[in-house]
Amino acid sequence: MSSLQVAKVLNNNVIIAKHPQHGEVVVIGKGIGFNRKNKDRIPAAAAEKMFILTKPEEQEQYKQLVPHIDEKLIEAMNDIILNAAKSSDAPLNEHIHIALTDHIAFAIKRHAQGLYIHNPFLYETKEMYPEEYEMAEYAVRTIREKLGVDLGQEEIGFIALHFHGALTNQHISEVRKHSELIADLVHTVEQQLEYAIPKDTLDYSRLLTHLRFALERVRRGEAVNETSSLDGLLKREYPETYSLAWKLTNMMEQRLKKPVYPAEAGYLTIHLERLVQRKEQGGQM
Repeated sequence: MSSLQVAKVLNNNVIIAKHPQHGEVVVIGKGIGFNRKNKDRIPAAAAEKMFILTKPEEQEQYKQLVPHIDEKLIEAMNDIILNAAKSSDAPLNEHIHIALTDHIAFAIKRHAQGLYIHNPFLYETKEMYPEEYEMAEYAVRTIREKLGVDLGQEEIGFIALHFHGALTNQHISEVRKHSELIADLVHTVEQQLEYAIPKDTLDYSRLLTHLRFALERVRRGEAVNETSSLDGLLKREYPETYSLAWKLTNMMEQRLKKPVYPAEAGYLTIHLERLVQRKEQGGQM
């Protein structure tokens, strides 16, 4: 990449520049605007420590956001997103700069007002998205160190969902919808089986992972190998768990508004039957 030319300095950490391929861009980086003047050139070597917003709609939203955000927070966000980008093999959707900065700014404001939001999906989020959860832990730690505000553990879960959305190109509302659905599916399983699955067990982790991948397959429209011969056997051998599996796939269809392949019920039945056996071995409701 050749050098960028400064067009306008928004603050110490954000400038508008001219990019040789993308035209006008918003550039975010620690100290990127410090002592810069119009038409100054930024060397390509600086690119490792900065982000370039290339989409016009993202640029516009970010320009509107910057005047309302504390300069120290923008600097902290640069560190937080840089850490996430280095921690993952997948690229982060550039909308994370707007969505997560706005979210954390609002969380800090709520904290100052003494308003706390309970996160009912914290455990599920930690289990399902461990990589994103670590990124979020780093974010909360950085905010505490640089701004002196402890957003607390529950906020880690919300921030992790933002990172997951940015890594999978899903809108945060869609990610949250999936987390809520998984929590509801687990609750339905526990009710039907009359068994509270201990949260710190491999059984719980396996169930969450299975449901998560099932939802991902449905979201992408991926077919699952048909198991018609196995289906008949499962229906005969395990009628209760087979019926529960179909109930869960119906919930998925209704909430996601997408078809679920029948084979998913077969795979779920096998998984649920393992939980039934665990309950019979001494699990208590």
